[in-house]
Amino acid sequence: MILYITVAAGTVLLASMVNNHAALQPYRITRQQMCNRVSIFAVFLILFALSACRLNVGNDYAKYVEFMHLVNFNSYVPTEAGFNLLVKIIYGISGFENYLLVFAVYSFATVFLFLLAIYEQSDDFPMTYFLFMMLGYYFQAFSTVRYYLALAIALYSMKFAVRRQWGRFIALALLGSFFHKSLLVIIPLYMLASAAWKKWQLALIGLFCTTFLFMQDFYLKVVVFLYPTYEDTEYLEGGTSYINILRCLAVLALSLIYYRKSIRDDKRLRFYFYLNLGALALYVFCSFLPIISRIGYYLTVSHILFIPALIKETDNEKMRRLLKLGVILAAICYFAVFMSRADDDGMLLLPYKTFFFNDMVNILSDVN
Repeated sequence: MILYITVAAGTVLLASMVNNHAALQPYRITRQQMCNRVSIFAVFLILFALSACRLNVGNDYAKYVEFMHLVNFNSYVPTEAGFNLLVKIIYGISGFENYLLVFAVYSFATVFLFLLAIYEQSDDFPMTYFLFMMLGYYFQAFSTVRYYLALAIALYSMKFAVRRQWGRFIALALLGSFFHKSLLVIIPLYMLASAAWKKWQLALIGLFCTTFLFMQDFYLKVVVFLYPTYEDTEYLEGGTSYINILRCLAVLALSLIYYRKSIRDDKRLRFYFYLNLGALALYVFCSFLPIISRIGYYLTVSHILFIPALIKETDNEKMRRLLKLGVILAAICYFAVFMSRADDDGMLLLPYKTFFFNDMVNILSDVN
C-alpha cells in the first residue's frame, strides 16, 4: 500500500507542474512546454513501469494468463478477436508464452490513452489527473485489463462526440470493441448525450426509464441475447453502487448551479452533464442488469473532466478555492476507502508482486 500511495502522491506532484493550456510560441519550445513534456513523460514512465512489472496482481491476472494459454492452442476463449490476435502475435514473435509482454502492451496503451485524453481535453490537467488517480481508474486497470483499455478509448473518443465527428468516433469505438465489445454501448449513449434535449424530451426519457422497473425479465432476455455466455451464470446477478449514486448526485447538484450560466449553451459541458444524468439513471433504474457498473463507468469517467471544468466556471475566487478544497478532500477519502479494500478478492491489488522477485502461480491448465 505504501508503494501505491507513494506512486499516487509522486505522480500527482509531477502532474501539478503541467499546464496544458500554456501559450505556444512560434518556432521555439517554451520553458513551460519543456516542463510539460518532461513531467508527463515521467508520469507515464512511472505508471507504465508499475503496471507492466506486476505479476499476479489484479483479481483476474491468472485468468488472463489461462486465456492466453488457450488462445495459443486455438482453444475457445470468451475474449474478443483483438485480444486473441495480439496474444497470437506476441507469442509467435517471442517463441514462448510471453504473457508478461502482453500485459505490458496493454499497460502501455491504457496509460498512454488516458494521459493523452486528459492532456487534450481537460481544463485543468493537474486536477483531472488527481481525480484520475484518487478515483482509482489507474489501479483498477490492474484488473479487467481489456475493459480499462476500452475505458481509456472511451475517454479519448469524447472529444469526437463533442465535435460531432461521428466518423472518427464510430471508427474508434468499433476498433476498441475488438478488445472489449462492451465499448459499443458508447455509440448510442454518447450520441444521445451530445444532443441538446428539451425538457419535454427529457421527461419522455425519464418515463421510458421507469419501464426498467417492471419489465426486468424482458431486458434480461435482451442481455442474454447479446451476451449468450451470461446465461445461467453469476454475471446475470444485478447490483448497483450507492457510492456511485452519491457521486452522480453530488456532480448533478454542483452542475445545476452552473446550468443556466455555463452548461446549457456549451455543447461540451452539456455533453458531460447528460453523461452524468444518464449514469444516475442507469444506477437507479437498471441495477438488476448484469455488470451495470461497467456501462456506468463509460459515463462517469467524464467526471474527471467535468468537475475541473465546473470549478473553473466559479467566478468568485474564494468560493472556487473552497470548492476545489472540498473536491480534493472528498477524492482523498474515496482513495482511502479504495485502498482499504485493495486486498479484497474482487480487487487483489495487494500485495504488490513483480516478476523480478516472484514466480507465477500455476494456472488451471497447469493443474489439470
